Amino acid sequence: MSFGSEFKEFIARGNVIDLAVGVIIGGAFGKIVTSLVDQVIMPPIGLATGGIDFSQMKLVLKPADAAAKQAEVAIQYGAFLNTVIQFAIIALVIFLIVRAINTLRRQEAQAPAASPPAPTKTEALLEDIRDALRKP
Repeated sequence: MSFGSEFKEFIARGNVIDLAVGVIIGGAFGKIVTSLVDQVIMPPIGLATGGIDFSQMKLVLKPADAAAKQAEVAIQYGAFLNTVIQFAIIALVIFLIVRAINTLRRQEAQAPAASPPAPTKTEALLEDIRDALRKP
């Protein structure tokens, strides 16, 4: 088997396609959560804490020096806090999705199996004839 045909077979597998779709949707969902955190959740929190913009919060270790063309060295804990909140939201949403799927699976497992339909008159008559022919 050549490399090209082996690669085509690998790509054509359903799980590879599903993974690619999951990664793309996950990336888009990450952007939605980032927007939710940065533009909806953090402004009221900043307002409640006195108008603080968490994304700009940092601990400056070494200030920028324009003369020496050196950038500021800082620990940006506000951006880290935003990322932690984003993670918590994503984890919560995934938990709720998995929980809903598990609930649906449990309901399907508990549902009684559908009983076969009752035989028609013709089928019942044929069964009677079959049983009569089997008797010695």
